[in-house]
Amino acid sequence: MAVYRSRHALPGPLTPDRLLDVTLPRTRLGRRGYRVDEVDALLCRLAHELRDRTRQLDLTRDENHRIKEALRTWHTRHAEERSQVNTS
Repeated sequence: MAVYRSRHALPGPLTPDRLLDVTLPRTRLGRRGYRVDEVDALLCRLAHELRDRTRQLDLTRDENHRIKEALRTWHTRHAEERSQVNTS
């Protein structure tokens, strides 16, 4: 996956708050450029979606951790039960 680079790139990971703080250089009067309100709206949407995906990823990691712990607990109990049956 290619990494976007420019002279105005933010160093480090891109977070929703950092995305909202981005200010792009404005073009000089009379030159073509992007409409500031549309760029700001896009940055706001991207920040919202990035925040939502980050939240979903955190929930997935938490659920993964919970499942792994439950599996470890089950495995330990199952191994203890088998050990008791074999020693009887």
